[in-house]
Order: sequence, then structure tokens, then C-alpha cells
Amino acid sequence: MPLTILLFVIMFISIARFLNKKSSRNSHSLLPPGPTPLPFIGCAIQMLLNKPTFRWIHNLMDQLHTPILCVRLGPSTHVIVVSSPDLAREILKKQDEKFISRPDIMSAYLISDGYLATIMSPEGEQWRKMRRIMKLELLSSPIHKWLQPKRDEEADQLVKYIFNQMKKQKNDTVDHSALINVRNVTQHFFCNIMRNMIFGRRFFGRGMEDGGPGEEETEHVDAILTMLKYVYAFCVSDYFSWLRGKADFDGHEKSMRTAIATVRKYQDPLIDERIRMSKNGAAMDRCDLLDVLIQLDNPKLTPEEIKAQVIELMIATIDNPSNAVEWIIGELINDPMILRRASDELDHVVGRDRLVEEQDLPQLNYIKACIKEGFRLHPFAPFIPPHVSTTETTIGGYFIPKGSHVHLSRFGLGRNPNVWEDPLRFNPDRHLCWGGKQVVLSDNELRMIPFSSGKRVCPGMMLGSTMTIMLLARMVQGFTWEVPGNKRCVDLVENHDDLLLAKPLVAVAKPRLPRYMYPKY
Repeated sequence: MPLTILLFVIMFISIARFLNKKSSRNSHSLLPPGPTPLPFIGCAIQMLLNKPTFRWIHNLMDQLHTPILCVRLGPSTHVIVVSSPDLAREILKKQDEKFISRPDIMSAYLISDGYLATIMSPEGEQWRKMRRIMKLELLSSPIHKWLQPKRDEEADQLVKYIFNQMKKQKNDTVDHSALINVRNVTQHFFCNIMRNMIFGRRFFGRGMEDGGPGEEETEHVDAILTMLKYVYAFCVSDYFSWLRGKADFDGHEKSMRTAIATVRKYQDPLIDERIRMSKNGAAMDRCDLLDVLIQLDNPKLTPEEIKAQVIELMIATIDNPSNAVEWIIGELINDPMILRRASDELDHVVGRDRLVEEQDLPQLNYIKACIKEGFRLHPFAPFIPPHVSTTETTIGGYFIPKGSHVHLSRFGLGRNPNVWEDPLRFNPDRHLCWGGKQVVLSDNELRMIPFSSGKRVCPGMMLGSTMTIMLLARMVQGFTWEVPGNKRCVDLVENHDDLLLAKPLVAVAKPRLPRYMYPKY
């Protein structure tokens, strides 16, 4: 155990001994089940000693046989965790107004530059202003259609890149195959699209000759993933406000600041240059989302607001979709029948003489069912962004104090055995609709929460859904996927510290369409 953590433990145990150990039994009994907190420090020591926190929390819920848990952290913060659809609907539908805000969390504060953007900002005028801009100016249906050529470009680049690996790896033989790092492909697909839609360019640098990302893009994506790793990650100082900026016991603040600086190193100069051009009166057509943000007049955004919102746009699109598609490809390889059904659907709807396009996506119900099952079983983050109770209330018969941090568990909901039959089995059929109705990736009953719900619903749901469906569809239509070497199946082991595959998926890709469908660089 690091010396700082040991000193932290000793200090607070000493303080706790001198504090009043009596608590109101009536008040405590009304709270959801949970571990008994120590005075002043709550369960902070247990949290520090049981990493990762999300597994500790879910183990507690299993031990207590409860779909709602209360863990007090610090002197007064009640962390409420929910893993049942009934309680989720009560929070996000029946009492949405009472849980509309976000907690004041160090990582969110740093990412949003003091809550200047949308997703992480507490309820208030700034949040309402930026939410309107996101909904009406950045992620509306007309804007979505306007930016389709940029998404189409990256979908084509995806097929070219995978095919070019076959030539690069000198496998231009009978089988014409290549080893593909699926994690790299999925992560860079989403980041390339977002860079193109925001900045009008796929890469910050020149990229690689085969169409892949260069060092600049790799560093940029790695920094974004680091930000996602530490945002809302139960940092100790979030529950002891006087520690913020003074002690970084778990190293979260240093890691977050370093990652943000890296992302801004690439993004901010482009934003500053575009703002300078606008102020100098340069004639500018609207070519991308950065132009939209800069040219807004009512309200006029500050450079700081623009930069904060651009960061949120970047990090909101890479996590869940890229992780889900990596897992899905692994699941499809291990179950050739599911892979065959997915590719057969593409052959039936699209054919083999052209590549799948966005206009085809509504008809790809089995592909969408595969993605929905990936979101259910393999979420990137164990929880959706936390909500805050703005007033005292009751959920499931339990008292929820004002200011509680409420975490709805994607991990717990998606694998709840009371909701899903054989929950750990990858089974897209569970999402298919009777009568040919279209499959949608969201779940109105909140049995799973890929895009949140209520007033805090993800504003980029349409964009995220489109990009995810297109990525999987192009990968399945364009290539067959197999386990490398003499292995019989992909080792689908979940990492202990997060919900990623323990090892990045590397698979053998082979062309399944006529050769003229694969233009090379």
C-alpha cells in the first residue's frame, strides 16, 4: 500500500474514534441497504482498499441481494446505485425533474473547463443554454444529414484501410488475409469521423501511407480514453472537498490534467485559428461543426465555451460504441451461425455489388440486434453519468437525501438475471421484434441504458447509433473474420479493472466481396 494511502487511513481512523458514533436509527433504516459507514469518513477506506470501485459496489449488491445500494462516502455524500428497471424508470421517468442535475466532480469540472459544456454540467442556465445548442445546432436531423458525406468518407476509408493491411502484411496470396487489431480500428473510426465533422480533417498530422492514423492521432485517442477512464471514477477528493487540489491520493487528478492537456494541444490551436479568421472578416462557409459553433450569434459563444464543448463532443462518441463493436466481432467469431446470419442479412438488403450505405441501415434489423446485445452485455462504462437528487425524495420505498449521487448501473441492468434469460450469453435474437418492426438501440423500459433517458438523454443518440451500425455493417459485409493461428475461439475475458476485453482483439480478416470493391491507396 502506498505510504500516502496508509497515512490517510491512519489519520481518519484516529479522527473517527473521537467523533460521535451514534447515528439516527430511524433515519438510517430508511436509507437503501449498504455497508455501515464510519463517522466523518463513511466508507472511503473500504473504497480505497477495494479497487476497482465498480466491482466492489456490485459485489456488495450481490451480497446484500438488493437492486438499490447506499454507500456513504466522506462526511455527507450518499452514493445511491440502482440496477433494476423499475427503480431506473422511477428515477429517469417518474421523478426526472428531481434528478436532473449532475454532481460537482473534479474530473467533470476539469474536462468541461468549469462546467461550460453540456453533458457534465449541473442543472442551471449554462446547462440549459448549451443543451439547446447541442440539440438544435449541432445534433439536429438537418445537421446530421448535412454531415453525412463526412461519415461516408470514413466508412469508405475503413474498408480501404483493412484491405490495405493485406498488401502491407504481404499476404497477397490465395487466402489474401491480414491480422487486424480490431480495437484500434474501432476507436480510430469514431475519432476520425468526429475530427472530420468538427475540424474538417480526419487527421491532425499526415497519417500513415496505408490510410491509418499517425502518431498525433494515436496520442490524441489515447488521451481521450484516459479521460474516459477517470471521469466519474470515484476519486477520493470528490467526497472530501477540502482535499481537492491539495492531495491526489489515487492519482486521478494528475492523470486527468495530463490527458486534457494532450487533447487540447491538438484541438485548441485549430479552434483559435478558426476564431481568428472569423474575427478578421475572412469569408467562411459553414463546412463543419466548428464553423457552426463559431458563427452562432444568439447566443454568441466564448472561445472557452467552444473548446469545452468540442472536448465533450469528442469523448462522448468513442467509448461505448467502439468497445461494443470490438466485443461483438469477438462474439461473432465465436458463434459462426450469428456471423452468417448477419452477413446474409447484408447480402439480402444491400447485395454484394456495392457497399452498405446509411440509407440501408433501417432495414438491417439483425445487425442492429447484434449491436443492442453488445451494448447490453458489454458496456464501456459500468454506470451512466451520475445524477444528483435536487431534493429529498423516496425511491423504491427508501429515503434518498438531497444531494445524493445517483448511479444507474449499465453493468447491473444489462446482466440482471431477473430481467434477462441467460444474461451472460450473447443472443441478438432477444432484441428482434415481432411483425418485422424495426429494432431500435434504446430501451424504453430501461432494462438497459445505452443512451440514458429523460432530460439528460444523450443528445447524440442518432449520431452514435448511425456510426455504430455503419461500422459493424461495413466490417461484416466487407470481410470474413476468423481466429488467428490454430486457436479454436477468441478468449473473451473481461479485464478486471474495467469492462474492456483483457487483450485487444486481433483477428484474421479476409475479403468477402469482389476485388473491385476494395480500392487501394
